[in-house]
Amino acid sequence: MFHRIGNAAFKKTLHNTIALCEALGQPQQQFKTIHVAGTNGKGSSSHMLAAVLQESGYKTGLYTSPHLKSFTERIRINGQELPEAYLVQFVAEHKPLFERIQPSFFEMTVALAFKYFAEEQVDVAVIEVGLGGRLDSTNIIHPDISLITNIGYDHEALLGNTISAIASEKAGIIKPGVPAVISTRQLEAQEVFEARAEEAGAPLFFAPDQFRIEVTEANLERQVMQVYRNEKSFLPGLELDLAGNYQKYNLPGVLLTLVLLHEKGYHITHTSLRSGLANVKALTGLKGRWQVLNHLPLTICDTGHNEDGIKQVLKQLEGLKPKQVHMVFGAVNDKDITAILHLLPKRYRYYFCQAIIPRALPVQDLYAKAQGLGLEGAKFYTVSEAVAAAKANAAPDEVIFIGGSTFVVAEIEEL
Repeated sequence: MFHRIGNAAFKKTLHNTIALCEALGQPQQQFKTIHVAGTNGKGSSSHMLAAVLQESGYKTGLYTSPHLKSFTERIRINGQELPEAYLVQFVAEHKPLFERIQPSFFEMTVALAFKYFAEEQVDVAVIEVGLGGRLDSTNIIHPDISLITNIGYDHEALLGNTISAIASEKAGIIKPGVPAVISTRQLEAQEVFEARAEEAGAPLFFAPDQFRIEVTEANLERQVMQVYRNEKSFLPGLELDLAGNYQKYNLPGVLLTLVLLHEKGYHITHTSLRSGLANVKALTGLKGRWQVLNHLPLTICDTGHNEDGIKQVLKQLEGLKPKQVHMVFGAVNDKDITAILHLLPKRYRYYFCQAIIPRALPVQDLYAKAQGLGLEGAKFYTVSEAVAAAKANAAPDEVIFIGGSTFVVAEIEEL
């Protein structure tokens, strides 16, 4: 199981997913899809797309990973999680198939999602890539649009250690004749996308060429933006219920994807766009993205876990002008943790911890590396102990931040 044990569980082939879906009657061909890849922003973008499609009247499937609290979060229809009874029945019914094919946890989950969406007759499903793109289990769909968010360093051991190598894996979701939208312009990645789109005969769109976003109001719960398309006002005063300054980098790709879907015949209006984006969390159940857990002291969590993600989190924290930040921090053992620790401010107070998964970086190793870089704090063997210590030490006008890994956020009791 990749998310728990890491690289050893990743299968570099689509063979098992193809075999599973053939045995299940090709469920992925029975509904429309939108495919979303990228290093950071693909989860938020997927939820935004699903929210707008729901508000446009479509029965909308949403497949994301990993989950925070319950496995059933990964598979939703109109925001409702996969029923546990369906999951139990699916596994029981198809056990001989699994024993024959020997799929990975992720391959099995993708097949389950496609089968559930087909049986429930969704109109469209937003499918988030699990890892990479080219060899990801989700990459057997033929979507109406492919969206690729930003490219950054993550999972280098599997995807390569340059931006162009990582972009090449993500570009693997670009299909012949299927429009591909890129959320941000990054020179190294851009050339890769252009080459892949040309090879596949796929129309390619860089969202910042058409959309410009200005954040005019922002608080801890939502933000208001002025949206310009081709330098003309497009959505004045657009409200987004996802905080985090970094969402302005995701929004151009989401908006262009929705515009292109509208041109393909989807009934998406400015009204459904506005209501969808203003209510993403309520409509889709999105959690863990710059989420406020408490106000006295201000307590925030975020699942950002690679260099780009942590940089955005720190920028956001600095924007609060905090008197002091108490940071509860844990990591997984296959990240370049030294590069991330170098980013962390020395003036913060740290509560290092480890999540209860085999892939967690042992807290003693994390603590030793952090001490070597001059980061002051203490070590705790569980997330809950670290959070309790931060709460005990933080004054009402200070800030507690919990993150460093999706799995640290997943163990927050209040989430």
